[in-house]
Order: sequence, then C-alpha cells, then structure tokens
Amino acid sequence: MTLSSRVAIFALSAIVAGCATSVDEGEIAAKATAALKGSFRPSGQAGLDRLDQDETQRVCSAVAGKVPPKEIAAKIEQTNLATVRYPADGKLLGDWKNGEKIAQEGRGMQFSDSPGGPVGANCYACHQLSPTELSFGTIGPSLYRYGKQRGNGVDVQRYTFAKIYNSEAFTACSNMPRFGHKGILSEQQIKDLTALLLDSASPVNQ
Repeated sequence: MTLSSRVAIFALSAIVAGCATSVDEGEIAAKATAALKGSFRPSGQAGLDRLDQDETQRVCSAVAGKVPPKEIAAKIEQTNLATVRYPADGKLLGDWKNGEKIAQEGRGMQFSDSPGGPVGANCYACHQLSPTELSFGTIGPSLYRYGKQRGNGVDVQRYTFAKIYNSEAFTACSNMPRFGHKGILSEQQIKDLTALLLDSASPVNQ
C-alpha cells in the first residue's frame, strides 16, 4: 500500500467515525501524516526522511495514480525540467558496458544495502533491454532497439539523459524514479545508461 493510500484511508476512517466534524482538512492530513510516520522505524540507511514528499510527490499522491489534469501536468513537467543538470563537459554518452552493469544492478538504496556498496538503476525490473534477457518487468515500455528506432543525434541524447535524470520532466506522475534529481545515480552513471540505450554496439540496439 502506498504512502498516499495509507494517508487517505486514515483520513477517511476519521471522517466516517465522526472525528472530522469540527476539524479542518489540513489538521486531518497533519494527524494522518504523523500517525503514518509513527508506524515506521528507521533502519540502516533508510531513514524517516524518505517519507517526506516534495511538491511533485504531494500532487501526484493526491491524484492517486490517475493522470493529472493537463494544466497541472504541464506545471509538474516544467518544474522538473528546470532541475535537470546536464554535464558541464557537454558529453552525454559514457560507456555502454558500464551502463549495462548499472541497468542490471538492483542494489543501493534498500535498508539492507551498504551505503558504500554498488548503486544500480534496477532497469530490468520495469523494462526489457535486450532479447536475450530471461525475465524483465513490464511496468515501463520495452527499451529494446531504443537507439536504433530514434537515432543518436544530440537532441535524442539530451532527451534520454534528462529522462533518466528526472522522468517527471516529460511525464507527470511517472512511476520511474528521478535518478539524478534524487541523487540515486551519479552523472557518470546516467551517461553510461544513456550510452547503453543509444550506442549502436550496445545489446539494446542489436
């Protein structure tokens, strides 16, 4: 159950029980959030700060998995596009071989992972990357032949890098993590993933 779902259920329960008759919605939300945070305990590198939402997350939680209205979606995308930081050296493509390792690596941010250990993008959990994969997720679209279908021009490179850096810049309330914006992956790792998707030698484009 998602954070927003738990908050919504808590608030709804309070209303049904008649506890909200003299309390405004802001107070209900605050009490629900406090109760939710009280049910979690920090463990390893996973602290309670992970329950704190920024404005984009709050808005997307409010629509509960539905597509937000066009004007709100446009604002979310505009705000998040402004957060994208392109490499100062102007180079957007790294090493696709390293990118493949990052895409297949699922460790890094879980409470049981070592903070000093490898950090991956866990791409295979949501996308198909090549025809040789034994299993892959289908939450996101297939990325097989991504570069072969789109080319390898500068505009495609910039879009791909930015999409990995902050997916909300192009699809409001996306399920895809904001890898660069949230500091999950480094600039070099995002370059390597961009190369994985666009390099003609990459298994993605075979």
